[in-house]
Amino acid sequence: MKSYKIRAEKIDGRIQDLARYSDEPNCISRIFGTKAFMQCRDTIELWMKEAGLQTYIDNVGNVRGKLLSENPEAKTLVIGSHYDTVLDAGKYDGVLGVLAGLDIIEKLITDQKKLPFHIELIAFSDEQGVRFHTSYLGSRVVTGKFNSDLLEKKDEDGIKLEEVLQGMNYDSSKFSQDAIPAEKWLGYYEIHIEQGPVLYKNNVPAGIVTGVNGQKRISIEFSGVSGHAGTVPMNMRKDALAAAAEFILAVEKLANSKKSNIVATVGKLEVKHAASNVIPGKVSCTLDLRSSNRKKLLRAYEDLNELCEEICNNRKVYFEWKLVQETNPVDCDEKLMKLLKRAIKEKNKDIEVIEMESGAGHDIIAVSEIAPVVMLFVKCFKGISHNPLESVEIKDIAAALEISDNFIQQLIQSPRLFDPQLQSEEKR
Repeated sequence: MKSYKIRAEKIDGRIQDLARYSDEPNCISRIFGTKAFMQCRDTIELWMKEAGLQTYIDNVGNVRGKLLSENPEAKTLVIGSHYDTVLDAGKYDGVLGVLAGLDIIEKLITDQKKLPFHIELIAFSDEQGVRFHTSYLGSRVVTGKFNSDLLEKKDEDGIKLEEVLQGMNYDSSKFSQDAIPAEKWLGYYEIHIEQGPVLYKNNVPAGIVTGVNGQKRISIEFSGVSGHAGTVPMNMRKDALAAAAEFILAVEKLANSKKSNIVATVGKLEVKHAASNVIPGKVSCTLDLRSSNRKKLLRAYEDLNELCEEICNNRKVYFEWKLVQETNPVDCDEKLMKLLKRAIKEKNKDIEVIEMESGAGHDIIAVSEIAPVVMLFVKCFKGISHNPLESVEIKDIAAALEISDNFIQQLIQSPRLFDPQLQSEEKR
């Protein structure tokens, strides 16, 4: 275990190095297309090159490093995570998976392992979606599922995504060349902090993700009538903020109901032209809905839309409801999960194998549309994430590395599980 501890310490040191790249001086904020974003990108590529990978940066800023099999026709196992952050972020979200993946591949190179498949490590450029309010830009390019309409999306300064890409000398017309065709994928493996308390509560270093919740992200604008706070009678007001407040409480009540299977969050609220002596005339907010049950997610979306309409009608306030993003619930691949479970048990028969759903979104959502996916969660302090207190212990990183090394060996020894041609030959 000593060698794993040394490897884990190296990864943690690199995570601290990347934390220096931030758009803000007193916190970690690394948003798509900024100077800090590009510094982080270049450092990751340098480390990939030093490890001996064939590297390049694609046209959406994904950092990619390849370790090739001797078989040019082999499929590709992609290992990845992201290097962008939320605002005022923690150090480990995303980059732990990138750097752990790099370490795993470095070990394969050191051991001179012959691979029956290619491995491509990808540091995805935009998973969080902070700047343009749409997630998985990087992974959607790699899977060939990028929607070109997104190029017209604007950030808060009115700058289009296409303009940001051009400013970094990227060419969106070449996105198709950056995609890995569906038939070339062996699968996708991601290591990520749990972002929840299950592993911490059970004092287990790592667990298997069985699936990822579906999500609907909505923007809502309430339009009433602004007026003087001292002269407009209460029963004559069309207060946009009061309408928004009533709706927010309705969201909480619906999600708290016993049969909802929903988590719902109003994470952003903006009062336009706010003043202490002015009745709010225009208010906007975001609504984030998530569930592992597709039907219940849709039902909650429809019910809340109707509730919003009812509240606004009663208050004589107009509202505009816009679905910004949606993803369906994702199930991880049964065969890959079986191998990952075996990888855990063979290294330590006494360790409890915890299986859990992820309430947070990840790049496996995009990848699952064309390839089998699997994910390993790593214990983090009290499950805290998207927060400067985010922390992972060296021993838990070491455990994740040991599990992952064994998982790759399981894959190397079981290529027929994922090769249709071998499967058909076996049936004959």
